[in-house]
Amino acid sequence: MSGLLAPAVLVLALTLPLVLPWAASATAETRPRITTDTTEYCGVLAARLAGLPAAELEPSRSLGAEGVRLCGNGHVRTGVAKLRRALRAAQASPEYLPLAASP
Repeated sequence: MSGLLAPAVLVLALTLPLVLPWAASATAETRPRITTDTTEYCGVLAARLAGLPAAELEPSRSLGAEGVRLCGNGHVRTGVAKLRRALRAAQASPEYLPLAASP
């Protein structure tokens, strides 16, 4: 039986020093974390998206519209995620990249 437990004990002994500091820091945090998942931040992201030339192209347009709708219906975290995806899609668009526009 001790032969079967030896590998498990070895794994525990090697990983425990890595896990303990993380667990201690999570429990020591007494203040709440401040996130940017607010309706105001939705507006900031929507304004940034609207300023990009590729915002009218798919998938940026539909992702942005869905994000604004979700934020307006109170699903702020999901709306922010959609708006961030729309921004990434608009920035990755060939129309947005300066080198792709030149022949």
